[in-house]
Amino acid sequence: MGLLKSVAKKPPLRLGGSGATQVSNLRPQQVEKLAPCIGHCPSGNDIREWLTTIALREKLGLSLEEAYTKAWLLEAETTPFPAVMGRVCPHPCESYCNRKEKDGAVAINSVERALGDWGISRNLALPTLDAGGPFAERVAVIGAGPAGLSCAYQLARRGYPVVVFESLPKAGGMLRYGIPEYRLPRTVLDAEIGKVADLGVEIRCGTTIGKEITLAELHEQFQAVFVAIGAHQGKKLGLPGEEGPGVYTGTEFLNKANSDGKVAIGAKVVVIGGGDTAVDAARVSLRLSSDSASMSRRMGAEVTILYRRTRAEMPAIDREIDEALEEGVKIEYLAAPLRVLRNDDGSLRAMVVQRMQLGEPDASGRRRPVPVEGDTYELPVDTILTAVSQEPDWATLGEIGVKGSWIAADEWGRTGIDGVWSGGDSLGLGLATISIGQGRKAAEGIHAALRGLEPKAPPALPVVGPERIKMDQYDAKPRAERPVLAPAERLARPMDEVDLGITAEQALAEVTRCFSCGKCFGCEKCWMYCQSNCFTKVSDPVLGHFYKVKLEVCDGCRKCADECPCGFVEMV
Repeated sequence: MGLLKSVAKKPPLRLGGSGATQVSNLRPQQVEKLAPCIGHCPSGNDIREWLTTIALREKLGLSLEEAYTKAWLLEAETTPFPAVMGRVCPHPCESYCNRKEKDGAVAINSVERALGDWGISRNLALPTLDAGGPFAERVAVIGAGPAGLSCAYQLARRGYPVVVFESLPKAGGMLRYGIPEYRLPRTVLDAEIGKVADLGVEIRCGTTIGKEITLAELHEQFQAVFVAIGAHQGKKLGLPGEEGPGVYTGTEFLNKANSDGKVAIGAKVVVIGGGDTAVDAARVSLRLSSDSASMSRRMGAEVTILYRRTRAEMPAIDREIDEALEEGVKIEYLAAPLRVLRNDDGSLRAMVVQRMQLGEPDASGRRRPVPVEGDTYELPVDTILTAVSQEPDWATLGEIGVKGSWIAADEWGRTGIDGVWSGGDSLGLGLATISIGQGRKAAEGIHAALRGLEPKAPPALPVVGPERIKMDQYDAKPRAERPVLAPAERLARPMDEVDLGITAEQALAEVTRCFSCGKCFGCEKCWMYCQSNCFTKVSDPVLGHFYKVKLEVCDGCRKCADECPCGFVEMV
């Protein structure tokens, strides 16, 4: 993205009754700015570009088919998983959308899903990139999760031979083994992983580094190694009575459930934690068999989440919490596990729960939960799922040099370990969209290192906030909302996708709600209000460039800047 600037200006002269008088030294400049949605997308997606490509298709001379394809290719520059992320991303971009100040943020994530599904239905191929390849240097990627596959994709499209090593039976990482199928259909995940493989990426599943092949052998065979093993190792609570049958970590439970669905749970399940893993584990529990003998599916298990703070502090996605409650999951707030009680045969009997209250804020900024002295109770339980945290399992990699739970890396994935880059949950727990962005940046870092270059970030653009948007110049339009299956339908068809997405018609209406913050969208306001005819329509418009400016006829009246609704034209 660059700045669109006009030629050098000259002080204007306006002829009056007593001779020539200078009017103003200010002149309009067309200055592209950073839309806040783009600035807050961890994947680095050019959201404004693909929204407006579809919305302005007629002005750009594109058919609907051409516009959708071009928009899909624009997003594929930064992520190979638009259909996946359109389902699982908590869309931080929407929290910063300037339209939120008028009538609700643009439903960016919903459009992303529609765009991704379009790409799958049309069998569109991921775009390659002319970086001077093909290259001889081989790159090994450890882990076929979102970070690993993103890095592999970005390297393969530049012309590098890439081999991905995955210890689990199938590719996808936490997208497959951590997210339930009712949130992310495996057909969608497989389709988008397949597009990465179609670029020539070799994915070797069931291959554990340190077992089938050592890290030292990778260094011998490959010129760079990207480590993205994820955080599949759940943490236990360290409670008295915790060790023994009937207790799973959240990641262990979801892995088993997402692998074959055959996890024996009892009639009373208690989940510890307040994050997405805890909510997913609770909802999956409702959908699994509670008959360990026959493994026949029976709904109706009583599932309770214990969370030591209140709903306001719960980090899980709000909509997921709401849907869990609709399905019958109980949440006991201000409650923390104290110890586990077992029967003589070792089976679970109950959990002793400590009532909590909120004190002063801790390092996370949330109020610290403090025990209420003497206020405890017993909660009957057959299965306990501890979803409090998770971390990578570094033991299998051998002598990689990681101290503690996480590996450290800079913005380009460089770890300081010779020949090793890293990203994703190997650096710390985060969202899949963060992992995708880190994988892409690491690929750029690896490419630069192998070519003897220094990676460079694009130039920073000024951010356009809501104060720069003239919202009254945009028509009010309702935001598209995604329908979901009713609770009874969800549990009757437990693995069917819950979120139905928006319709094609809704998606076409939704893209027109984008303000095109900081970039010209051809609204014609500058052209219509300029009495000096400074603005001329271009014959071959592209996004951001619909008008040329003739400064030599400008009298500095400011009307163009005053009337520009998106903050693109300014007086300098």
